Amino acid sequence: MTKEEAIQNFDPNGPGIKGNLFGLPYSTDNAEVVVVPVPWEVTVSYREGAASGPKAILEASSQIDFFIKEIPEAWKLGVSMADYPQNLYRENRQLRALAAQYISSFEYGEEEKDKLLLTKINEACESLNIYVKNTVLQYLNEGKLVGLLGGDHSTPLGLMRALGEQHQRFGILHIDAHADLRKAYEGFTYSHGSIMHNALKIPSLHRLIQVGVRDYCEEEKTAIANSAGRIKTYFDDDIKAAQYNGRSWDAICTDIIKELPPLVYISFDIDGLDPKLCPNTGTPVPGGLEFTQATYLIKQLVKSGRKIIGFDLNEVAPGHDEWDANVGARLLYQLCHWMAASQGKFTKGNK
Repeated sequence: MTKEEAIQNFDPNGPGIKGNLFGLPYSTDNAEVVVVPVPWEVTVSYREGAASGPKAILEASSQIDFFIKEIPEAWKLGVSMADYPQNLYRENRQLRALAAQYISSFEYGEEEKDKLLLTKINEACESLNIYVKNTVLQYLNEGKLVGLLGGDHSTPLGLMRALGEQHQRFGILHIDAHADLRKAYEGFTYSHGSIMHNALKIPSLHRLIQVGVRDYCEEEKTAIANSAGRIKTYFDDDIKAAQYNGRSWDAICTDIIKELPPLVYISFDIDGLDPKLCPNTGTPVPGGLEFTQATYLIKQLVKSGRKIIGFDLNEVAPGHDEWDANVGARLLYQLCHWMAASQGKFTKGNK
């Protein structure tokens, strides 16, 4: 079915199509935006559950109404999720058990006895990076826009590397409670706590702009200070202090956006939000952004004329109800459509 046929045969005011992302009538063949699910959380250091995020978000996404005020016909864009990699999820569960064994040894100072486990896990995580890169390149080479849905925050490195090869110069807007700048947290080269350290090895990554960080270590603070301006972090307490002293969020967003180059990748850890919006995420931290603060920043980024070249959304862990997945699905919907808007996929009248 062509995209035009899918649009003609779908009622956006009725119930969506069960099993499709957001209930929309598209496939990866006719979609403009493809979301790649990566159910992986091998190196998580606190609570588990993020590997179940992609499936939970898919199931919750049918509850979303399609209308975006600034993009009235957003639903016509064409967004679809790639096939769910069940084999990857099974591999994740097996490796997670080994990682938990190694972490336990590490915490008791006995990691030397499990060095072979560490090597196996690091090799598997690099294989994941290769898998992700190859998967997203299939869609990028077809001219599609790609977002990644984790999983823990280690998962998007392959997408970042792929985009880094396609663009000579880009920046990352990183929304997160954590700086993720550790060299190898708990010995894991590709830990979720090391994603930005690893991303900074991409030669074409010009700037890393972090927003909402409020839980970090001395190593990370030193990395920021020694980055010669390549990393700029808007710490959550500094943002709040500015607001308490009368500075508007709009003005703060303007400052943030000015630091970014014309091409921007958004890396969004759900724990960048206030934990009331993501209570089951792996490493929740008090403070953070409201949902509408985050979406306002994204909208202002697009309105500045910058292009979003890709994104990831990570660390959504479902609880006993759909709340975490519901919030994650709504954020994913905004990311998909504002990325497309930044790329001129809608007419001026619809932006």
